[in-house]
Amino acid sequence: MKMKQRLWSALIASVMCLGLTACGGAPADTGSGTADVGGSDDLIVVGFSQVGAESDWRTANTESMKSTFSEENGYKLIFDDAQQKQENQITAIRNFIQQDVDYIVLAPTGETGWDTVLQEAKNAGIPVIIVDRQVQVSDDSLYTAWVGSDFRAEGDKAVKWMEEQFADKDQLNIVHIQGTIGSSAQIGRTDALNEGVEKNANWNLVAQQSGEFTQAKGQEVMESVLKQNSDIDVVYCENDNEAFGAIDAIEAAGKTVGKDGITVISFDTTRAGLNDVLAGKISLDVECNPLHGPRVQEIIEKLEAGEEVEKTAYVDETQFDSETITQEMIDERAY
Repeated sequence: MKMKQRLWSALIASVMCLGLTACGGAPADTGSGTADVGGSDDLIVVGFSQVGAESDWRTANTESMKSTFSEENGYKLIFDDAQQKQENQITAIRNFIQQDVDYIVLAPTGETGWDTVLQEAKNAGIPVIIVDRQVQVSDDSLYTAWVGSDFRAEGDKAVKWMEEQFADKDQLNIVHIQGTIGSSAQIGRTDALNEGVEKNANWNLVAQQSGEFTQAKGQEVMESVLKQNSDIDVVYCENDNEAFGAIDAIEAAGKTVGKDGITVISFDTTRAGLNDVLAGKISLDVECNPLHGPRVQEIIEKLEAGEEVEKTAYVDETQFDSETITQEMIDERAY
C-alpha cells in the first residue's frame, strides 16, 4: 500500500513543481533529503520508538521487533531507545515523520501526553500502532491499533491465586512493589491488588512503593521495608526484575523465600523468572507476553492489503507456579 494518501499528495506536489518550472520558476530540488530511508522501494519502513531497556522483558520485546521487521522479511526498521523519557519518544516520532516512514510503532513511557505528536503523524498519513502500554488520547483515531497484554486480567490471576493459597490464613501481610507509576502494567496490576485487599478483610497492605520495574530499585524498596517490618507473608512484585531484587534483599536479611518463607509473586515469565519459579524462589509468575512483533506484522500486512484491523489485539498469556512447573515447560518457551 505504502499509504496511497501520501503518494497522491506527492503526485500533486510533483505536478505543481512542474507547473512552476514551466512558468519560469526555479527547477525542483532533486536532492535525496531525509525521505529516502528505505534503500529500496520494496521495503516497508517501520519506525519503532521503544521506551527503554529497563528489564529482561523489555529486551525480549525489542528483540521480537528487530527479528520480525528485518530486511529478510521485507522491512527496514528504524529503532530508537527513548531511555525512559517521553520527550525522547516525541522527538523520535517527529523524526520518523520527517523521514516519511510507512508505519510508526510506539511502546509508550506512560498513557498521557500523546495527542499533539500523534495528530502530527495522522496529518502526515502515517498509521501508528501502539504496543505494550496503552495511551489515553482525546481521539482514538490518532492511532490505528494497540497490541499488548490485559494487565488487569494478569493482576486478577495473581489475586485469585492468593485467595486460594491463603484462604485459611487469619492475616496476610503484603508488600506491594509497583512498576513505573502511570504505566498501563502498573495501573492494571495495582488496581487488581487494591481491589483484592478491599475484598479480603484479612489482607493487610504493609507497604506500597514503586520499584520502577528494575532489579536495583526493587531491592532498594525491599531492603527499606524489611528494616521496618519483620512480619511479611507476601511480596507482590509487578515484574520479574523487581522480584529478583526483592529476593536478594530478603535473603541478605537472613530470611527465606518460597514455600517455607516469604511468598514472592511476579509478572513477566522471563526465562530467568521461570528458573526462579522452578527453584521455588518465586511462587507464582503471571505471563506478560513480550513477543509483539508477529502481531504487529499481522496488522501491517492487513493494512497493506487494504483490510480493516481490530483496534485492540491482546496477546495470549498463562501463568506458572512453583508447585507445577517443570524444566520442559521452560525449555519450550520462546523467551
